Amino acid sequence: MNLRSLSIRGAFVGLAFATVFLFAAARPARADDDCQKRIRHADHKLHEAVEHHGWESRQAEHWRHELGEARAYCWEHSHHWWDEDGRRWHEQHDWDDHDHDHDRR
Repeated sequence: MNLRSLSIRGAFVGLAFATVFLFAAARPARADDDCQKRIRHADHKLHEAVEHHGWESRQAEHWRHELGEARAYCWEHSHHWWDEDGRRWHEQHDWDDHDHDHDRR
């Protein structure tokens, strides 16, 4: 082998490693986006249900359940969850299923 073939081989190996690292780094970011989107949606729908139907309504109960499910899904898959009201990620399983009680009128 000559020096040129070694440098071409090295370039391909480097490119392969860069590709693997690029996709490995992109996967958690996408999972975070999916979790954040899922939680934001359920939180928003819960607020809408409370506003339109009342805190004790069937609709609000449905979206409280969905919000809990979204938080649990994110925790199970990435060990953190998005707090839409606090606008931050939590890295502890510290959510309260009644954390929207302050919205009761």
